[in-house]
Amino acid sequence: MKNILFFLLIFFSLASNAQVLRKRTTMLMGGRFDISVVAKDTALAEQSINEIIAEISRIEYLISDWKSSTQISEVNRNAGIKPVKVDAEVLALTERGLYFSKITHGAFDISFAAMDRIWKFDGSMTAMPTPEAIKKSVEKVGFEHIELNKANSTIFLKKKGMKIGFGALGEGYAADRCREMMLAKGIQAGIVNASGDMNSWGTQPNGSPWNIGITNPMQKDTVFAIVPLIKSAVVTSGSYQKYVVFNGKRYSHIINPVTGYPASGLCSVTVFGSSAEKANGFSTSIMVLGKEKGLKLLKKYPDYSAILITDSGKVITTKNLDINSYQLK
Repeated sequence: MKNILFFLLIFFSLASNAQVLRKRTTMLMGGRFDISVVAKDTALAEQSINEIIAEISRIEYLISDWKSSTQISEVNRNAGIKPVKVDAEVLALTERGLYFSKITHGAFDISFAAMDRIWKFDGSMTAMPTPEAIKKSVEKVGFEHIELNKANSTIFLKKKGMKIGFGALGEGYAADRCREMMLAKGIQAGIVNASGDMNSWGTQPNGSPWNIGITNPMQKDTVFAIVPLIKSAVVTSGSYQKYVVFNGKRYSHIINPVTGYPASGLCSVTVFGSSAEKANGFSTSIMVLGKEKGLKLLKKYPDYSAILITDSGKVITTKNLDINSYQLK
């Protein structure tokens, strides 16, 4: 549901203690994962990265809607037919996805997976889709048709042809899970960057905080902000790379699941908080809701803060953002 902005990890000298930093990049859940772990020695760091990859793979084979063997694919195959029993973990993730649908009145919707892909952002579109085509594209989308039964641990999609998919929300969940797992194993520092849904814990080997550079959406080759992270997640949803322009209006690749029309008004939303999963839900929702409604929503969740950039380049920050901790450029 989002176009990932590029994040740059900025590392400092490793001279001050015996801990080592190891990094690895791999492709999982249909996207790129950059994994960094700080441990007492190289062997432990590499073993920890292997465990993180194994955990992400485990989650992928539960919730990926593009793999036919997963529980979510089985749910989708049985849309309009029967409920499907799933693991408690899958049911809980679905329930959290529905929570975002409810608080955003459908601006965030895991049933977006059934949306017809009538908007093209590869340069091939020469005219807007017709209103009739746009309306038809979201006929099978609607979180209110997803039925959960906690007693039986089942998910039922009431309309035939419906699908659910977690997309970047699932990647954020994986990043959160890996941080929790590493802390439980005594690994005191690291970062899991799940295609831009990032969660961090601890500090670099020299005691400095992790520093994340966020790409400037108006100048793609420059860093917009440098952000220190301490046991914090950060997620950016953006539309500056994939969009179309008709009649002078910019339409992003992030589609409103309710209307079928692309979001407009914001080109970037970065959300900070304790959970990458939740930060993803907020960043995507705010892109769809727009500046006013998005800021009103996030105000109800003071543990999360955000930087919004409008299509015209105006920078807006939530009042709870500690601006002194960020080097905005």
